[in-house]
Amino acid sequence: MTKVEINTLLQDSLLNIRAIDLVKIMPEKVNICAFLTSRGEFGTILPNYLVKHTDSLKDRKHYVHKINLSNDTLQLNFRAMAIREKRGYGISIGNPAVLFSLDADLEKNKIVYQEVHPKAFYDSMDFWNDEEGMAIGDPTEDCMSVIITRDGGKTWNKLSCDDLPKAKEGEAAFAASDTNIAIVGDHTWVATGGKASRILYSPNKGKTWEVFDTPIVQGKETTGMYSIDFYDENNGFAIGGDYTQPNDTLANKIRTSDGGRNWQVVANAKGPGYRSCVQYIPNSNAKELVAVGFKGIDYSNDAGNNWRHLSDEGFYTIRFLNDSVAYAAGRGRISKLTFRE
Repeated sequence: MTKVEINTLLQDSLLNIRAIDLVKIMPEKVNICAFLTSRGEFGTILPNYLVKHTDSLKDRKHYVHKINLSNDTLQLNFRAMAIREKRGYGISIGNPAVLFSLDADLEKNKIVYQEVHPKAFYDSMDFWNDEEGMAIGDPTEDCMSVIITRDGGKTWNKLSCDDLPKAKEGEAAFAASDTNIAIVGDHTWVATGGKASRILYSPNKGKTWEVFDTPIVQGKETTGMYSIDFYDENNGFAIGGDYTQPNDTLANKIRTSDGGRNWQVVANAKGPGYRSCVQYIPNSNAKELVAVGFKGIDYSNDAGNNWRHLSDEGFYTIRFLNDSVAYAAGRGRISKLTFRE
């Protein structure tokens, strides 16, 4: 890839979006981008032809449907969501942590889990399949917070610290891009950050856990892994750094080829500095990666050893639709990105 074309689908200076997901509806082959905002809004971006009242939209290719889940007593800030074909879920940060079952019909949105604790702060969500999913958050006791559903999101249960690795002093996670969790099959990797930045790994959909150290920069509250992605059961990549020192490139990009047990620093002192999200490009044999952050968009075609800076346009998070098209969100906008040679 040598360039990226950016087509803005939604622009609003008051928007702050770190949670997006793509819905692929089969067999219609329709693609919908869903999002949650820091103001408690849930929205979808639909192709115009799906909307019947298109007279007022004839000059636009997309229709944005948006509702607000906040109310007078509950001001919500969402940083994490997960969409399956039939249902979606989003969880808010702060106290109380509120997990919603999402529906485009405002009256059908409902709270399915709530956690009241002064330290409650959920960072990321993902699903193994339509019935089983999880969300992770900062510690409220002496382990990371992990909640799991096994019944399609109807009920959620928090794991006991007896069943999780103990957190280190100052270890938490960053709600920067909703990519602290990577899932391949039954395998799950959770990236922590802060004064300690490690990998929590489960081979069996969250039933048992172990923990692996990483060589990424850590030691301060603002350092560590901000994003992780796995291409398959063996090959993974994580990126981060220190958002207060966004140009620093030392030890902020790491790679594994053995399922997360061992990690190596790559592109040390070169390539992108702090980035909030990294994703493998589909069908790239674990070679092609895109990283985004408020400092721009970067691309690697050799598993992260070398990087090309494609754009200064800033985004917080990105999701690929296929091997050339992605959706990205950040401060003030959601855009469709097309990568070209």
